[in-house]
Formats: sequence, C-alpha cells, structure tokens
Amino acid sequence: APPPADPWQNYDPWSREGGPGAPLQQNGAAVRTAEQRHKRGMKVLLIGAVLLALVSGGVGGVVGAYLERNGGVGDVELPQTGAEPAGRAPDSVAGIAARALPSVVTLHVSGSDEQGTGTGFVLDDRGHILTNNHVVEPAGDDGEISVTFHSGDTAKATVVGRDGGYDLAVVKVSGVSGLQPLPLGNSDNVQVGDPVVAIGAPFDLAGTVTSGIISAKERPITAGGESGDASDVSYVDALQTDAPINPGNSGGPLLDARARVVGINSAIRSADSGADLDGGQAGSIGLGFAIPVNQAKRVAEELINTGRATHPVIGVTLDMDYAGDGARVGTKGGDGGSAVTDGGPGEKAGIEPGDVITEVDGQRVHSGEELIVKTRAHRPGDRLELTLERDGKEITISLTLGSSSGD
Repeated sequence: APPPADPWQNYDPWSREGGPGAPLQQNGAAVRTAEQRHKRGMKVLLIGAVLLALVSGGVGGVVGAYLERNGGVGDVELPQTGAEPAGRAPDSVAGIAARALPSVVTLHVSGSDEQGTGTGFVLDDRGHILTNNHVVEPAGDDGEISVTFHSGDTAKATVVGRDGGYDLAVVKVSGVSGLQPLPLGNSDNVQVGDPVVAIGAPFDLAGTVTSGIISAKERPITAGGESGDASDVSYVDALQTDAPINPGNSGGPLLDARARVVGINSAIRSADSGADLDGGQAGSIGLGFAIPVNQAKRVAEELINTGRATHPVIGVTLDMDYAGDGARVGTKGGDGGSAVTDGGPGEKAGIEPGDVITEVDGQRVHSGEELIVKTRAHRPGDRLELTLERDGKEITISLTLGSSSGD
C-alpha cells in the first residue's frame, strides 16, 4: 500500500494558493462565506453612519456657536416687544398727564426791560388762564404776552387782573376755540403723603411732567422782595411738595390723583438762594411750594369779576423788626399815627399797641410774616381766635377780619 499522504508537504504558507483541504488565509483564520461577508458589510455601513452623525453633530455645534457669537451671516435683527395698548390707568402719572396736558399752557412774556417764561392753565371756555403774578409782571403796561397751547397753537393774551400779595394773575386769550378747562379740587382735602403731579415749562421745556407727594401743609412762605420796598412780597400758606419744580414751572398746576388742581406752583427753595419765585436759575432740591387752590380760586374769581383782589386784614401795623417769638404790634403806624387802626377789626377786638400775638385759631405763630400768612389764608369776614401776650399775661380775643383792596 502507498504511504499516507502528508497534508503539509505541498503547503507553502507564503504562497498565494493554499494547499489541499479547506482554503486558508495567511493568518490561519477560516475564509468567510458570502453570508458572513454580507453581515460584515452591514456592520461597516452602520459604524460609518454613526461616525458620520458624530462628525456632523460636532460641526453643527461649532457652526452654531459661531453664529451665536457673531449674530449670523446676514443683517442683525434684534428681538423687540410688540405693540401694546396706549391707554394707562386714570390715576397713574401717565393717565393724569394725558388728561391735564391739553389744558396747560406756556407763557412767553416780554417787556421793555425783562422777558421770561412761565406756565398757566385754562380756567374756563371763555379764555381765562390762571398763572403767577411774577410770571406776567415783566410785561408791565405795554409788553406782550404770548400763550402757547399743548397743540402748538399760539395766541396773544391780555392781563385781566393781578395781585402781588397773593402772587396770582389772570390773563385772557380771545378767538381761541376748543379750550379744555382743568377741574379745580379742594386743597383742604389734601393730606401729607398724597401723590401729586406737577406740569410746567421748566427752562422753557414745555409740557414737562414731574411727580411726587405732598410733603407738608400750611408752610408759611414769603417770597419776592426784589423791589426793596416789600411791595412785591407774597405771603403764602403753602402746600409743600417734593415733585421737581424749576424756573419756568411757576403758575403751573399741582394735580391730585384725579387730575384736579390742588395748588399753583409758585416757589422753590434752592440750595444757594433761599425761597425763590423763579428769580434765579438754581435747580430743584425737592422743596417746592404751591398756593392752595382754595385761596387761588377766590382770588381768581375776584380778579375776573372786578380786576382786583381783596385782602383780609386785622387792622394793625406790625413791628417787623421784632426778634422775639410771636408777632408784635408796633407802637406807631406807617403814617406816624397809632399802630392800631381807628375803628378797625383790631381795635374793635381790643388789641393794643405793643401786644404780642402768639396764636391764631390755636396754631402758634412765630413772626410777623407768619401772622400775615395765616391771615391771608382766610377771607374777609372770617372770624379768628387770637391769643395775645400783654404785660406778662395771656389774653384770648375773637376778631372778625376786615378787607382791603390788593395792589
């Protein structure tokens, strides 16, 4: 019998063709069948798809970060809130301003020596406008007053009447239709802490709206006095507010939360010039003063009806140089006669020269100016309770205020 065949005798591991038996690869693994090769191809495709997804995600992240940092490749368009309803709550500052602005005017006044800007507001549909006396005073007898309305229309105005003691004046425009009067409130109802809105033309910036609160009531304020003879001094039992008021606000309305006038803005306390009726250019430091509308209403009615305002008087001449506490009645009048007017309210009530008046209706007064302010806050014919000091004794008297014509 022939010797058994050696299965390795014809096998060359480096040849391209295998020896007898099952085909082999150089690594000794079995050659895959067609089904195995198909499965392997699918696996390769799956792995390639996963790698492609990973690469695409990475590229997308890089591109997204770049676009975020650089705002895209086209024009920049920023996000913005869409249109909203224009209306505001009636008691908001915007709501109050919207109702009041059509009734507030700016006054430009020019005279032979002076000119200035102030504010006023419409009183009625007949063309009467209320403002401060010191606003229209520069016009004198032959100057001009121009009124600019919120709409931008202008008209010439004439003085109906003015009073330096109350620092109020009424002017009138003619031939103007569609006037919207501002409603008048009641300044006696105002409480400290109530919100208020001031409208005016500070530094000729018409239609400026500021807001704040009532900081105090019944502040005895005297302002003016630039003439040197005290003929232009105003005495105001004022409402104090922290709503910013600046030169040019004078004569403008101080409004409550229902857009009703409770005061007429008239004076400011500045850091360097004291109480000032728009005389200087100092700015607001949060100390503004307004004439209470109850007092302004009476004066405005008198100025419209008669051209003059009446002042309530006690009928005494005060010693304005007295440095003690209270208001002392002088020993002589301005004409050299008695300091207590013959037949006047003071004499009838029993006031004597040298008496020191310390209280009015239970409220303490500390100076002659304060007594005048407290008196001016009333009407002629009102009854007052006065407390006096005479020869070390305290006396209480009742007095009915008289009347005198204003300047």
